[in-house]
Amino acid sequence: MILKVCGMTKAEDVEFCDTLGIDLLGFIFHPESPRNVSQAWVATQQPCHALKTGVFVRQGVEEISAIATAAGLDLLQLHGGHTVEQCRALRPERVIKVLWPQRYPTLDLLLADMELFAPVCRAILLDSGRSGGGHGTSLDPEHLKRLKCPHPWYLAGGLGPHNLETMKTTGAAGFDLNSGVESAPGIKDHGKVRSAFNILRGKP
Repeated sequence: MILKVCGMTKAEDVEFCDTLGIDLLGFIFHPESPRNVSQAWVATQQPCHALKTGVFVRQGVEEISAIATAAGLDLLQLHGGHTVEQCRALRPERVIKVLWPQRYPTLDLLLADMELFAPVCRAILLDSGRSGGGHGTSLDPEHLKRLKCPHPWYLAGGLGPHNLETMKTTGAAGFDLNSGVESAPGIKDHGKVRSAFNILRGKP
């Protein structure tokens, strides 16, 4: 199971999450987000184990590639409705492609898009809302349990210690945590992060 903590803005939070054993650390490159960070700062962050994941919304392939190089990113999470061709150009092994289940009237239509993008991404991230991210609300776990997709998919949207026991029954291969483990936007609550980690890793 993959664990990601997104919206990193503080070096001490990067160090804590990396030491704890979080798999992916998310750095948001979106000026409208309260968790937006500069590529220069992200370049200074050198976790020992966690992979640095850039989160992008409106940027195109050339800009994303340039930021990835300058910031030393390992993975690219695409929240901007990027196409199959754009995912392929950014290299599928690096791409986490975001889809929004609430856009789809049926699970079959969602599954069709998941299968469409599966060859051009390492994983698909299902987020709440209908675009972008950071909505702080959760998807319906009972709805997600009926989703039968063989390609790895992660879950985002309002996740934290308060609901992860339920959400980990959905079949998701990974969980993307942000506002549910914060004390303020961009400030991680280390107690909540540890609690979430223990729930998902099955530790007491």
